[in-house]
This record gives sequence, C-alpha cells and structure tokens, in this order.
Amino acid sequence: MVALSVLDLSPIPEGADAAQAFRNTVELARHVERLGFRRYWLAEHHNMAGIGSAATAVLIGHVAGATKTIRVGAGGIMLPNHAPLVIAEQFGTLESLYPGRIDLGIGRAPGTDQMTSHALRRTLTGDVNDFPRDVVELQSYFQPSEPGRRVRAVPGTGLNVPLWILGSSLFGAQLAAALGLPYAFASHFAPAALMQAIQVYCEQFRPSEQSATPYVMAGFNVFAADSEDEAAYVRSSAQQSVLNLQRNSPGPLPRPVRGFEAMLDPQEQAILARWFTCAASGTPETVTRGLAAFAEQTGVDEIMVTSNIHDHAARLRSYEITAEAGAALARQTTAREAG
Repeated sequence: MVALSVLDLSPIPEGADAAQAFRNTVELARHVERLGFRRYWLAEHHNMAGIGSAATAVLIGHVAGATKTIRVGAGGIMLPNHAPLVIAEQFGTLESLYPGRIDLGIGRAPGTDQMTSHALRRTLTGDVNDFPRDVVELQSYFQPSEPGRRVRAVPGTGLNVPLWILGSSLFGAQLAAALGLPYAFASHFAPAALMQAIQVYCEQFRPSEQSATPYVMAGFNVFAADSEDEAAYVRSSAQQSVLNLQRNSPGPLPRPVRGFEAMLDPQEQAILARWFTCAASGTPETVTRGLAAFAEQTGVDEIMVTSNIHDHAARLRSYEITAEAGAALARQTTAREAG
C-alpha cells in the first residue's frame, strides 16, 4: 500500500505575512497528523517572497513541537549552502528533542538564485559538484564515536537520523542507489525524468546499514474540492505562482481567479501542463483516480502530496479529500489481494 505524506513550503499567501504562514503550517501539520499522513516535510528556499521555510531546521522544530506522532523533516536541506557539520548538529538536536520522528532529506540545488546563493555561502569554496563528498561527510557525523576522532557532531554522534537523497534527475538517483539511501523525486515540479530515475535507482541500488531495499517517494500535486469548478478555482493560485516564477517575478501566493485557465495563451498553457504533469485536481472521485493512476504508473512506495492553495480552509479540505482518496486506494488494494 502506498503511504501518503505532505510537503509544505509554508507558503505566504497574498495579503498575509510569514507569521500567518507559520500558524497555517502548524494547523495543517496537526490536521494531517489526525488524518493519518505518514510524514510532514518542509523545504529550504531563500529570497522568495512567497515561501516562509527558509530557516528549515527551526521550522521543523516548531512543527515537531506542535505535533505528537507524525514524522517531521526536511524535503529538503540544500546541502551546498551549509557545512555538513552544522546540519548534523541541527538535526542531531532535533532528533534529541523529538526522538524517532525526524527525517533529513538533502538536495544539491541551492534553492535560490546565484546572487542569494553567494550571500548564503560567503567565503565557502564548495559547490554543487562536492555534493556526494558532503553527503558522505554528513553521514559520518551520525556514526558512533570512534577513538581519535577530533571533530564530532554534539548532539548528532550515534543518533539515528534517516537520510534521504532528493533529486529531479538521474544524478540523485545514482547517488541514492550507490549509498543505499531512500530516494525522493521532485516530480511535483520537474516530472520529466521520473520514470527513468526510478528505474536507475532500483537497478543500481546497493543495500546499506540504513536501507536493505530500494525505497522511492515521489512528489504529487493535489487540488481537491467538493466540485470540479471549486478545484479549478483553488488551483489557479498555484498556476499563477508558476507563471510568475517563469517570468522571474515571484511573489506571495496569489489569490485565486475564477476562469483563470481560459485567460491563458497556448505557451502559458504548455508551461503549466509540463509543470503539473504529476497532479490531480477535482472532486474526491477524480483525485482518487489520479492518485491510483500515479501509484500504478510509478510503483512508488510513498507519495509526497503538495497542495499550494491560497485559502487556508480550502487547503485543509483538500488534504481531507486526499486522505479519503488514500483510504479508498488502500481498500481497493486489499480487495485485489484478497481476490
């Protein structure tokens, strides 16, 4: 059975601020915990007016402290922006505070533009090409302490913080396979290489101390509502956001617009079609079919759902419908296996 989880960028809606975005994030985390989602991940982005999750480890701690059972983690930390030791200390601290509930997904993209990336790193000489080496170094800080080791993560040493490799290309798939780590593919915005990456990862996977077998998670957009028209309406905020990003004018998450797609030219429609290849939008029945088709096509172990919706109540409702769709899929799977 495919597990369902949540990816949250702590979006800052037009007309609100980061403080409101964080209150929304906490309420959503508690909501999906009650609904039975497996994990709640937050992603590192910088210098983006519509995304509040820049200080990712801080926000993870806030969400973990406001919930009880759901796993909370990074989806992900952009490792080239940081010294591996700093990340080991941060997530060692989180694991010490919330034992058995913290995940650490890591990626090699900067999560921002080049100028902001330079401001983040200052005099650091590393770049994205050092990513495999940095991942191995990060892993080493969570290993049990060895005699003679001069540099340790305190806290961090000897703690079980599961690492994930994130990616949207074959590079991440190959690295996750070589290190024997679970793999999360960013198909919610970069779906082109999804199937090839899954194949490469599963074929090249080498068992490790953390994972004996391959484990794949894939991102999936859901805009669920009680009618098709309402789903199209709430979806328009994410569509506007994508087009604004393509125009190099990102901002707060826009308010929805009715009939938005009818206003678009063919080029804009093509951009959105590519971006939202992995998505389901509509009523509970439509979303159930969409999740089922995606699960069958990909064979993934877990689907990471993201619902970038302006109105907070509509966003909560979208995740309720998604949970109902997941339960329906589970019943269908059980019935097939029994038959």
